[in-house]
Amino acid sequence: MYGSVKLLNKWFSKEKKRTIEFCERNLNQFLSEDDVSKYESYFNEEHVLYKEYECQSKCKECKEAPYAILNGEFITAQTSSELLEKLKNQHSNSDIRQT
Repeated sequence: MYGSVKLLNKWFSKEKKRTIEFCERNLNQFLSEDDVSKYESYFNEEHVLYKEYECQSKCKECKEAPYAILNGEFITAQTSSELLEKLKNQHSNSDIRQT
C-alpha cells in the first residue's frame, strides 16, 4: 500500500525533473576543483537529470565561458560557481511558476 502511495506522489508531484546538459570539454576547461563536490551534490538531487556530452557543437560559446543547457535554455556564466548558482536559481524560479 505504502509503495503505491509513494508512486502516485511521484507521478503527481508538482516538482518536475529538470534536464541539465553539459559539454564534457566545457566542464573540463572551466569546472574548478573546489566546485566538483557542489556539482555532484546538486546532480544527485531527485529532481535533476544530468547529461554530459562529448561535444554539443557550440564551440564558440564553449571556448568563452562555462555553460549548460537547462530544459533547452542556454545558460552561461563567468565561473563554474556562478553557473551552478544560476542553475539552482532557475530551478527555484520555475518551481514558483508551476504552482
